[in-house]
Amino acid sequence: MFKGRKNIRICLLMILSIIVLTTWTDSHRALFAKSEETYEGLKVFSDVIEEIENNYVDQVDSKELVRNAIQGMVHSLDPHSQYLPPKSYKALKADTKGEFGGIGIVITMPKGILTVISPIEGTPADRAGVQSGDIIIKIDGEYTKDMKLWDAVDKMRGKKGTPVIITITRKGVGEPIEFTLVRDIIPVISVKSTTLKPGFAYIRITNFQDKTTKELENALNELEGKETQIKGLILDLRNNPGGLLNESVSVSDLFLDKGTILSIKGRHEKNTNHFTANPNKVKREYPIVLLINSGSASASEIVAGALQDNKRALILGTTSFGKGSVQTVKPLRDGAGLKYTIARYYTPSGKSIQAKGIEPDIVVKQMISIDENDNDDKYMKEKDLKNHLQAEPEKDKKTNKKTELEKTKYGSLNLDKLKADNQISRALDILVSYGVFTKLKNAYTSENQKN
Repeated sequence: MFKGRKNIRICLLMILSIIVLTTWTDSHRALFAKSEETYEGLKVFSDVIEEIENNYVDQVDSKELVRNAIQGMVHSLDPHSQYLPPKSYKALKADTKGEFGGIGIVITMPKGILTVISPIEGTPADRAGVQSGDIIIKIDGEYTKDMKLWDAVDKMRGKKGTPVIITITRKGVGEPIEFTLVRDIIPVISVKSTTLKPGFAYIRITNFQDKTTKELENALNELEGKETQIKGLILDLRNNPGGLLNESVSVSDLFLDKGTILSIKGRHEKNTNHFTANPNKVKREYPIVLLINSGSASASEIVAGALQDNKRALILGTTSFGKGSVQTVKPLRDGAGLKYTIARYYTPSGKSIQAKGIEPDIVVKQMISIDENDNDDKYMKEKDLKNHLQAEPEKDKKTNKKTELEKTKYGSLNLDKLKADNQISRALDILVSYGVFTKLKNAYTSENQKN
């Protein structure tokens, strides 16, 4: 009797298994095919490694072969996806959480060419005159052609006080330019502030690191705590290459009490998010002029887009870099890291700035040359990078002279040089004029009410 029940139970389980397997197979047949294709590809890869190990003219390092293969695979995705060996992954974490010895430039490698996105203000590279768009052809006499990005970073970093020589080419300059730079500690202080004239504040954010929002809050509290009330603020994000996504969101939130800050959309729901502003305890209702240029990228563009679309700031300068993608970094088992793109981001109005950039409300070019042909379009932008993402997934120069704020030590501001900067000067004029016209309007309204 029990044996019969057991047989029936087994038969039912077999029938149920067949039904489940059939259903699962129908819905996952494509997945099986894809997995089989991947498996066949891995077998070919294994065959190639084995063949090279056994028969190549010189003995090879198998680990290095695999590492190079991974890097090639990841780099083919887009310019911002990257395999990071253990040393490079450790350096990346130091960029956002600590200090490191280096020369102070943000670089990329479009089409295998080591190119400067932006020098970090106040660092050795910045003070020496390295510019956005410069192509680094040698580091300490060694050609960078075919050099891995992480190797280039490693060669330029080092102990404070030690020299490194970089040789660059620049459009419009006939001969290569050689810079002998003395490495310095690149600090994490990312916010500098001053008062341009009573009531008119200036804040410069050089990059977005894990303490940027706190530093900005401290700067605002200090400026707002002065006897003269803030009548207007210039927020300078020029040549700010970006940084941490969460910091750009929280910086934007300091100036917004409601509304959308940012939307990110990825292939998977876990990589899709919507960020909104929260009411602030401190009400900041003074007008803001935000400065950008082609060196303003990523997190800088998030802030500019959020304040522009929410009508919180007037954007002045030239079109930004156009990096509208979000990367994450996944640690790997050998201490290495995988940095790869997980989403595109969209401004509050739903615009993707990928390979387009933030367009200023008022275009003001940096007046640093009497040559009218000098313009911001000479700088490299996201759209110039090989394999750059399209703004939407379904859609398939000459260089300018250095945009200069100051050449003083990192962390200080030179008031005379700030006032001599035509973009800052124009922004200040706008804020002062806004105050004048507001008073005139109020006076006119008051007079009409009397009559």
